[in-house]
Amino acid sequence: MRGIQVDKREKFISIASSSGKDILTLQDIKDLCVENDIKLPQWYLKDMDYRAGRGLYKVPSNSANIVNMAPAQVIQMKKPEPVAPTGNRITNIVTDLETENLVPKQYANYVPFGNFDDLLAIVKSNLFYPIFITGQSGNGKTMSVEQACAKAKRKFVCVSMTPDTDESDLLGNYVLINGQMEWRDGPVTVAARQGAVLCIDEIDYGAQNLSCLQRVLEGKPFLLKKKNEMVAPAEGFTIVATANTKGKGSEDGRYMFTNVLNEAFLERFLNTYEQEFPPINVEKKIIRKELASLNRTDDEFAEKLVTWADVIRKTFAEGGVDEIISTRRLVHICKTYSVHGDRMKALALCLNRFDADTKLSFIDLYTKLDAGANTANQQVNVDAISANSDELPF
Repeated sequence: MRGIQVDKREKFISIASSSGKDILTLQDIKDLCVENDIKLPQWYLKDMDYRAGRGLYKVPSNSANIVNMAPAQVIQMKKPEPVAPTGNRITNIVTDLETENLVPKQYANYVPFGNFDDLLAIVKSNLFYPIFITGQSGNGKTMSVEQACAKAKRKFVCVSMTPDTDESDLLGNYVLINGQMEWRDGPVTVAARQGAVLCIDEIDYGAQNLSCLQRVLEGKPFLLKKKNEMVAPAEGFTIVATANTKGKGSEDGRYMFTNVLNEAFLERFLNTYEQEFPPINVEKKIIRKELASLNRTDDEFAEKLVTWADVIRKTFAEGGVDEIISTRRLVHICKTYSVHGDRMKALALCLNRFDADTKLSFIDLYTKLDAGANTANQQVNVDAISANSDELPF
C-alpha cells in the first residue's frame, strides 16, 4: 500500500513539474488529472504549504529518490520553503464540493412527470432563473431537480434547511484548523462560483436567516461580509427552492416548524410550480421499476398499490382522512416487500408510522382491493381490522 501511495505521488509530481509552470490553478490540476487519467491529489490540495493563494498551488520539484521514501517523507521533501506570513495569514479550505464531480448520476428508475420538462428547459438555458417548487412531502420535488441536472449534465448542489441553519452555514465561515483561521465557502457560495444549480431543500424551515440570500436571489455579485469579498456568480448559476408550503406556514399543522417567509424574499422567485403526485399511469410505471430493480417483479402488486394510494389521496382531498400515502411511501413498501416477500407485512410495517385507527383503515381498504391479501398466513390482525370496520371512513 505504501508503494502504491508513493507511486501516485511520484506520478503527479512528475506530471505537475512537466507542465512548465511554477503555479497551478485548481482547474489546471483537474485538467492534468483528466489528461493523464489519474485521480485528484487530495494530499496535495489539502497541504497548506503548497498554497499560493485561493485556488492557486505551488508546483513541487521532482526527485529521483522519491520511491525509497515513506509518504510522509515524500510530502515533506516536496514542500517549498514556507513564506513568512505578514500578520495573521488566513487561507481558504478546499472542500469536497470544490474538488468532486457535482453532476449527479441519472437514476435508472426515475420517470419524468409534471413540471420536469419545464425544469429541464430552465436548467439547460444556463440563465439565472430562480424558481420555487411546492407540494406534498414525498412527491419527487427535489429528485426532479436533481434528475433534470443529471440529464442536462449540469452541476448540482443541494442544501437542506433546518431551523438552525444560519448565514455562515449557507455562505461560508471561518474555522480554526491547527491553530490557524481558515475560510470555508458555504454551499451557496460554492454553487455560485462554479455556475451550478443550487437546490435549497425545505426552504420554509428557514426564517430570518434567509435574508442573507436576498442579494443572491437577484443573480448579482454578493458580499461575504466576514471577509469583505464580493462573489460574482459564474454563468449558469441559478436557484431552485423546494417546500411543502408556499412560504405561508402550515395551517393544518402537518408540516411543523415551517415558517411564514418574508414577502420580499418570495417575490424574488420568477415562477412557482405546484407539484402534484404522479398520474396513476406514471406512478404504476415507477412502482413497477422499483419492484423490478429489487428482483421482486410483481405488476399486480404495483397496480393495486397505486390504486390504493390514489383512493386515499382523493379521500384526503375531501377531508375524509388526515393522512396521505406518498410516492415515497409506496417505494418504501416495495423495498420492505423485497425483504419479507409478504404484501400485507410490507404494508403493516410501512404504515406503523400512522396512528392505530389510520393504519387499520388503510389496511382495510387495501384488503378490499386485493382479495388474495387477506389470508391466514398474512402478518396482520384481520380480526382487529374487522372489529373497527364500522368506524372506518372508506
